[in-house]
Amino acid sequence: MVLIFVYKMKKLYLTKDSELEELESPARYRPDSVEALCRVTRFTHDEIKRIYRGFKAECPTGLVKEETFKMIYAQFFPQGANTHQYAHYVFNTLDQDHSGLISFEDFVQNLSILSRGSLEEKLQWAFSLYDINGDGYITREEMTDIVTAIYDLMGKMVEPCIEECTVKERVDRIFEKMDKNKDGVVTLDEFLECCTSDEVITSSMAVFDTAI
Repeated sequence: MVLIFVYKMKKLYLTKDSELEELESPARYRPDSVEALCRVTRFTHDEIKRIYRGFKAECPTGLVKEETFKMIYAQFFPQGANTHQYAHYVFNTLDQDHSGLISFEDFVQNLSILSRGSLEEKLQWAFSLYDINGDGYITREEMTDIVTAIYDLMGKMVEPCIEECTVKERVDRIFEKMDKNKDGVVTLDEFLECCTSDEVITSSMAVFDTAI
C-alpha cells in the first residue's frame, strides 16, 4: 500500500501530452537553479533538466494546485477508479509548507527520496503520508482514512466489494503488528522497526531504485 504513489510519481514527469495545467497566476514561478537542486537531491544536472522538461509539460506555470494534481494523478489509473481522496493525502505530503501549491522543488526533492533515497528515508516519507495531521503519530483514525482511500483507489481491482469491516480488520492487523507498546498510536520508531523487519516491504521499496 505504501508504494502506490512511487511508480505513479516517476511516470508523471514522463508524460508529454497533458492539457490539464492552466493556473490563474499572474506570473510564472521560477525554480531554484539546477546546481542548487543537484545539491539537495540525488539527481545529476542532466537528470534535473530532463525531469523539469517533463514537469513543465504538465505544469507550464511551474506550480500545481491540488485539484490539478488530482486530475493529473487520475490519468494513471483505470477510468472509474476513485483516486480523489488518496491523491489528496499525497498532495498533502508533498506540500510541506501547506501553501496549497506544489513547486518543482517540492516535486523533485520528494521524487529523489522515493527513487534514490535510503530505505529509512523512503519509510519516513511513507510515515508522513499516514501521519495526516503531522503530529508525529499515526492514529487508528488516520490509518483508517488512508486504508479506506487505498481501497477506494484499488479495491475494485482486487475484490468485487470492499466492506467497512474489511477496512477495520486491515487496520486492526496493522496496529497489532506496529503498535508495540499498545498505546493506541504508532510512532515513527515503531513504524520503522516494523517495516524494516518485513521482507515484503523492504523488497518492494528496492524495486524503484532505478535510473531516471
